[in-house]
Amino acid sequence: MSKQKITRVEKPWGHELIWGKTDDYVGKLLFIKKGHKLSLQYHQVKEETIFLQNGLMTFVFENDQGELENITLRPGEAHHIPTGRKHRMVAEEDCTVFEVSTNHLDDVVRLEDGYGRVGTSKA
Repeated sequence: MSKQKITRVEKPWGHELIWGKTDDYVGKLLFIKKGHKLSLQYHQVKEETIFLQNGLMTFVFENDQGELENITLRPGEAHHIPTGRKHRMVAEEDCTVFEVSTNHLDDVVRLEDGYGRVGTSKA
């Protein structure tokens, strides 16, 4: 058995470390800088759960009625993101987020983005 390769991916809002990747799942650590936000997005196939390790986040999430609501996440809190649900992470403080998901890294549909990446594209 060998050590898992860890891949660092630079993002305009910080960076992510992909620490686990198989045919079935992906594990990531996201480092989001204070004042930055990820795209308002959804996934056509991908399903994920996030866990806020540290920092303070406003998590924008499409509820069961199809409305976007702002949810405050504090360290130690988690949120499940079903396939097709719009969502966005907004870092009120520097945030470290664990993300586990299905292995569909290219499945991102961006609806709004502060970095010019609107549309269907790679994460």
